Amino acid sequence: MDPNLKSYPLLSYVLSRLPSISSRLQSSPSSDAPFDLEQPPPIDAASSSTAPPPIVDQMPHLSHPKVLASMTHAIYDVAQTRSVLQTLGPRPDHESVDMAHHKLAEIDSNLSKSLEELVLSPRPEGVDQAEWRANLADKEQQIRQQAEQEKSMYKSILQLDEMHEAYGKLVKQAEERLVKIYEKAGEVADDSEPVEETNPEVVGILEEAQGKGLERVDLCGRKLRYLPEAFGKISGLLSLNLSGNQLVVIPDSLAGLEKLEELNVSSNLLESLPDSIGLLQNLKILDVSGNKLNALPDSICYCRSLVELDVSFNSLAYLPTNLGNELGNLERLSVYLNKLRSLPNSICKMRSLRFLDAHFNELRGLPNEIGRLTNLEVLNVSSNFSDLTELPDSLGELTNLKELDLSNNQIQALPDTFGRLDNLKNLNLEQNPLVIPPLEVVEQGVDAVKIFMAKRWADKLVEEERKSMIEVNEEEENGWLTRSTTWLKRSVSVVGETVSGYLGTAGPRDPILDEER
Repeated sequence: MDPNLKSYPLLSYVLSRLPSISSRLQSSPSSDAPFDLEQPPPIDAASSSTAPPPIVDQMPHLSHPKVLASMTHAIYDVAQTRSVLQTLGPRPDHESVDMAHHKLAEIDSNLSKSLEELVLSPRPEGVDQAEWRANLADKEQQIRQQAEQEKSMYKSILQLDEMHEAYGKLVKQAEERLVKIYEKAGEVADDSEPVEETNPEVVGILEEAQGKGLERVDLCGRKLRYLPEAFGKISGLLSLNLSGNQLVVIPDSLAGLEKLEELNVSSNLLESLPDSIGLLQNLKILDVSGNKLNALPDSICYCRSLVELDVSFNSLAYLPTNLGNELGNLERLSVYLNKLRSLPNSICKMRSLRFLDAHFNELRGLPNEIGRLTNLEVLNVSSNFSDLTELPDSLGELTNLKELDLSNNQIQALPDTFGRLDNLKNLNLEQNPLVIPPLEVVEQGVDAVKIFMAKRWADKLVEEERKSMIEVNEEEENGWLTRSTTWLKRSVSVVGETVSGYLGTAGPRDPILDEER
């Protein structure tokens, strides 16, 4: 995700004062110019002469030339990297990154198959072994080169994403350097909002925590607008409930709760989660539902002890690409009531997952390898409406699935493997333009649907086997004729040689024997 202007006010201010940037802004004041996340909009000359930027009011030492010069020198690497990325283009979205990972894996798989077929290919008769090996080496090189050409575009996408990721970290570090420079100049950065009076109950909890270890804190529905940094020092805390408040941010200091197992910040006003959340290595249950989240930090993947994750009722457009690669212990995942257009392919590696609810999104489909979730018992992808039109064949491999809700979509046919869902007990197919199975079968219930689809699958296998047998028989007949013709030619040759030897070579050969008949 690109750096947010509001998150790095000092860096934004200093960048806007760089000569190259200020001259660019003056030379291109058009409103059609692309918006730069790191740059504030250009300030009118009339207004700038009378009113300094708001941040200068809060941090007056910024107007000191030496302080500004020191800060400018400290962010030289950011300015350079920023210039390079402007040339390369914006960061690829998570769908593109996820697709690139999937395509690279697919190309590698196809490469392995092609090389295996090449190695097993028989050497033609009459071709020298050394010549055949050289031929194989050339073909292998061609296959590998073709694969590399196909991979180059997808590798470029991943490299650009990695560069933007590194740039995001660089920006964060630059902001921290600028804060330290300002503090050394004799002015501590002030909070842009007035300090709210601490809730008495919160004060009491902090005082109690100093005297004895607290394991559980419940501050549900206290109308809290902020949480003191001191909460991160309650080192023995196991459970923290902050749901139903008015929190806008979660302090980074919460990363100090190393033993925390349950965190509930649902029904607040959070627009983002801190990157430091990835330091909660013992966190098992995380509920951030009912907030204003547009994205989850990639660091959430480091919470590898998570068993339950609820991010429902937000504005998420994507999930972290590596979510499934890292959260191998996750059993329940709720992502409903968001704006998800796809689920990352890595989600198919969540072998412990038992519950997946993704209804009311904008899903266009499910990952092709969804069948690898062999422990999944409940799957809800209802109400994705016109976006969800088909299901992958691997759905039939979810052998432990008990509940499946596909209602309110545009699915016309269930996959042929559907009849293999032996443990399926509850099935909702309402509000779909289904053709396979027909409506009269659906109305008879889940068992009738499974029987219909199983029979359809069996008929399909029988037909494929029949076609296969026909091909085998044709090959055998062609092979018999070939072998018979070869045997006949050899017999005639042997007989001819025997007769010639018997008659001897003294007399001339009768020309009649050479005549064609």
